[in-house]
Amino acid sequence: MLIINTATGCGFTPQYEGIEKLYEKYHGQGFEVLDFPCNQFMNQAPGSDEEIHSFCTAKYKTRFDQLAKIEVNGENEEPLYSFLKSAQPEEEISGFANKAAMKMMSALSSSTKKAGDIRWNFTKFLVDREGNVVKRFAPTEIADKLESHIKSLL
Repeated sequence: MLIINTATGCGFTPQYEGIEKLYEKYHGQGFEVLDFPCNQFMNQAPGSDEEIHSFCTAKYKTRFDQLAKIEVNGENEEPLYSFLKSAQPEEEISGFANKAAMKMMSALSSSTKKAGDIRWNFTKFLVDREGNVVKRFAPTEIADKLESHIKSLL
């Protein structure tokens, strides 16, 4: 399972396309995607749950599960995200450009206050069939970089 906090007005929103392709390719083998819109990062998911869902299905043809908008950091954070962050408190960030982008996003995020907090939209968690959180991916990691990890768990 891949669990993602997303936003429709983010520079990473086009990642929906690659995530949907992974879902289509591996769903028959038990792969699931849980999409949690989140408006905590520069208000990039401002619409209602229905508006966000309509946008994603129309523009990116998403078919995976999109749930209600949540908070991923702070006093109102969803308990699922408390669990995910405690299991995988940091993501690996490779490449100078990705490291620079993540540093900038962290500086812009008013909800990122402590170690392990989600730093931006499209942070991804990979969970195995037993519920173990096996990997955390930075927002800059695109779907192609996730595929080998997903295949290894199926």
